[in-house]
Amino acid sequence: MTATVPSSTSEVSTSDLTAIARRTRDAAKRLAILPTADRRAAIAAVADALEAAAPEILAANAADCAQAKADGIATPLYNRLKLDDTKLAATIAGVRDVGELPDPIGAVQIDRELDDGLVLQRVTCPLGVLGVIFEARPDAAIQISSLAIASGNGAILKGGREAVQSCRAIVAAVRRGLETAGIDPDAVQLLTTREEIQTLLSLDRYVDLIIPRGSNSFVRFVQDNTRIPVLGHADGICHVYVDREADLDKAVEIVVDSKVQYPAACNAVETLLVHEEVAAEFLPRAIAALQAKGVTLRGDEATRARAESESATIEAATEADWSTEYSDLVLAIKVVANFEAALEHIQTYASRHTDAIVTENQATADAFLSRVDSAGVFHNCSTRFSDGFRYGFGAEVGISTQTLPPRGPVGLDGLVTYKYKLVGDGHVAATYAGRDAKPFTHRDR
Repeated sequence: MTATVPSSTSEVSTSDLTAIARRTRDAAKRLAILPTADRRAAIAAVADALEAAAPEILAANAADCAQAKADGIATPLYNRLKLDDTKLAATIAGVRDVGELPDPIGAVQIDRELDDGLVLQRVTCPLGVLGVIFEARPDAAIQISSLAIASGNGAILKGGREAVQSCRAIVAAVRRGLETAGIDPDAVQLLTTREEIQTLLSLDRYVDLIIPRGSNSFVRFVQDNTRIPVLGHADGICHVYVDREADLDKAVEIVVDSKVQYPAACNAVETLLVHEEVAAEFLPRAIAALQAKGVTLRGDEATRARAESESATIEAATEADWSTEYSDLVLAIKVVANFEAALEHIQTYASRHTDAIVTENQATADAFLSRVDSAGVFHNCSTRFSDGFRYGFGAEVGISTQTLPPRGPVGLDGLVTYKYKLVGDGHVAATYAGRDAKPFTHRDR
């Protein structure tokens, strides 16, 4: 069976999309009660189907990339869009990794006797149906599908128009894998038009969580136009602060990796903060290393003054640079007077995604990790480690910068909720109320 997707930009009506969502919810309910072994077998079958379909997926992606280039796509988006053999193979390996993770469903979080024969348990269960809207990255369709299946959830995916052919090929392979495993392929669906987004956001009877992955303005649009709970992040404005007691060799390597290793990622550093006591020694080394990698630098006056003494060219940073996610080989640099000034800057401009400190002073590091209110707070390592795969989650559906959980990279554990199961033997509440009320035992088992 092939994926149920429209072949034109106006094919799916509101009633059609409602029917798709209903089928996804029904398939998700059946998926949710399957034994762990069956869901793991489904994950393996999906991985096999993706591997078998690799040539057609890469061909579809090549067509998407060619069209995107002709349309003048921005470089960061193009980098996210493009798949190659290595990237696809790594993503499929991540699917297999998801299948080996502990089952998040059915975990007993509370097991408590309220009274003799009256037992309360809190048990994890799937959320239901995920509506995931993302741009460019077709590998996200693979990651999200595998996580949804493993956690017993249905998924309705809406990729960006620049990745339509890639997503069609991927979701068709995922659905073939599900069918091979004897699971209703309607558990994973694909939408392809912008018009469908508004309808998807209105389907609160059938969709339990919306996960938008895109620009700040798009995430805000989603949040303002749905009654469905929304999980996600808008900006990835990440910082690296080089403290006055930093090992400068480590600092240079960490800053370069944080910016250059994959600049289009939301966990790439966008602003470098440097303590003024090490600026004279550190900045020339960092500037040279970054510019050797093709990074365009924008700095405050103190940074530019030190750069000019080394005959390096740095653009003047504006106020807007401190709150810009470049997603490219561009980095803003600011010299700060002290640790407190660095924290104040981060608290003012950070998007609460990932922020790092480079220092050999443990007390300073501990203060940074405690006081910076971001989903990821790092000491002496690259911001690029903020990733579900690197955390051992197998994959992620996205990164959440909200304070309420789930927070940071969201893997399997972030896609389940829980229910309270209470089992008695004719117990009634009146027994425990009034003058002669019987006391509860409240004994954890």
